[in-house]
This record gives sequence, C-alpha cells and structure tokens, in this order.
Amino acid sequence: MIPENLLAIETSCDETSAAVLVNDNEVPTLSSLVVLSQDVHKIFGGVVPELASRAHLTMIDAVVDQALQESGRTLDDVDSVAVTAGPGLLGSLLVGVCYGKALAAAGGKKIIGVNHLEGHVFAPTLEYPELEPPLVALLISGGHTMLLDVAEWGNYRLMGRTRDDAAGEAFDKVASLLELDYPGGPEVEKLAATGKDRFAFPRPMKDNGFDFSFSGLKTAVLYAVRASENLADDRADLAASFQEAAFDVLLTKTKRALKETGYSKVVLGGGVACSRTLKDRASETMKDTAELYVASPRLNTDNAAMIGRAGWFHLAAGREHGYDLDASARFPWPGLADT
Repeated sequence: MIPENLLAIETSCDETSAAVLVNDNEVPTLSSLVVLSQDVHKIFGGVVPELASRAHLTMIDAVVDQALQESGRTLDDVDSVAVTAGPGLLGSLLVGVCYGKALAAAGGKKIIGVNHLEGHVFAPTLEYPELEPPLVALLISGGHTMLLDVAEWGNYRLMGRTRDDAAGEAFDKVASLLELDYPGGPEVEKLAATGKDRFAFPRPMKDNGFDFSFSGLKTAVLYAVRASENLADDRADLAASFQEAAFDVLLTKTKRALKETGYSKVVLGGGVACSRTLKDRASETMKDTAELYVASPRLNTDNAAMIGRAGWFHLAAGREHGYDLDASARFPWPGLADT
C-alpha cells in the first residue's frame, strides 16, 4: 500500500520531531518538518534520559500539530503513521511509539515502526530522489558508527561497526576535555578550523578491516591535554589533530568498502555527517571513485522526515505493524545481515 499522506514521529533521544510526507506521482515528498531540540541537556554536558522523556511528553502534541499545520493537512487526511521504535533511549522511544499508536488506533490508520538507523540511510533520498542502490553507507552519530553494503533498499550487509566508542561520542568527550560546549561535534569543528594538525594522534585500526575503534584516540587526546603546559594555546591544534585522525580513519575504511563492493555511490548519514569539513574531505577523497550523497544538516540530525521516508518504503512493500507495536532499545532492522 502506497501512502497518500504519512505522519512521522521521532523521539529516540533529545529531539522531538514530526513530519508529513505526501504522495507526489508515486514519489514520497516532504511536505513539512518540525524539529524541537532540548537545550536543557547542555547544562549537564550530555543527554539526561529522564529529562528527555519528560520534555517529549510536554512537547509532542504541539510539534505534531505544527507539522500538520505547515503541511496544510489535518489528522483526518493522514492514512499512515511511521514512528521510531528503536534504537534509542527507551523512555523517549516509548513517548513517540505510544503517541503514534494512539493516533493510528483512534483513526484506523496504518502504523509502521521504523529502525532509527535505517532512517539515516534513507535521509538523502528526500533531497536526491534519484538516489538508488547499490551503495556504501557510512552512518556516524553519537551512538553508532557502522559501514554498510546496501545492495538494494531493504537489503543491507553490515561490513563494520565500532568496537567501543561511536565517532560522535568521541567528539563529545574530546570537546569536554577541551572545555567546549555540548554537543561537541560542531564546537570541535569550529575550533579545529583555527588550528594545525601537529599532534601525532593514532589512527586505530586504519590499515585493516572495516571495524572502527575510537577509545584509543580519545585516550591519546586525554594524555595530550594533561601534558599541555598551556591548554589555551594548544586547544585549537588538539582539536584539529583529533578531527584529522578521526576523519582519516572513517574515510579510509569507506574507500576500502567501495573497492571491495565495486560500488560507485556513497551515503554519509548521522549527526557527524553534518560536518562541513567531513563532507569536503569525503568529496576530495572519493572524487575519482564514487558519487557522494549527504543530506542537509536538518535531515542528518535526528528528525522525523527520515523516519517517514523509511516507513514509506516498508508500507509500500506491504509491511506494517499492529497496534501492539512496542519500543525497544534493540529494535530489529529488517533486512540487515552481519558480515
């Protein structure tokens, strides 16, 4: 069943988001997107799960209403609901799933639970509707780092994942070490732009396989900070050196994946893919081997539009969930196979 008007909801972490996708000649098209970030977590230097859940409860009505209003549609016009069912913070996920199920059940609408990570893979298709597999996808966020062989939509092979810290988590921890604000990625990038790559930080696991490791790199920055005689003078160079090491590993392994698969398209997804520096480096690295697809920052951070696009794919393929859909921090990713 191809939806006509789909309402999507995303509450996996600390963004409350809703979007409306509409059928435009059989092409799912974004009609509206509302994303409300929870600034309260900046005080604590990281997401506080209980506060995130309470904020979702407070704001989800208003966010959904705004998304419908901006699309020029009402709940009566919606025939399908897509909602992030995992992975993520369980309390936050439950808010979105319960709300989405209630809307669907009350109006007799179809409902589909979406794996948050699959949403990131689909995100660029909202701006590049011509994008089709096969392709290599690099997903890099605060909670996940993985490299995927996407043979076709719904058919994914996990080539590599992080063995410890995710790339985004490493950026946040390094930002904290450098006394920068949360979230750390944009702050590190801004500071790095004024620094030089003069610290010889390690490139963990760069020369073999597809798995990632960022804990050793993070520790190397910690030791360099402790050894600094004047952190104020070294901060920009530390940021630049760390960022260069992290991006070097990410892009080296992505290029290796292209060589193994023989594909000629790359998708960068997840919050870390909002980095302009990473996008520029990836464009330069892949210019002779692959086309690069990166969604705009609004569609790469956690948002309901990407969830709606992935949900649309599953509904169009005849899949849906019942009103007993439940949230799970380990919600399955249909079609994903380990190497």
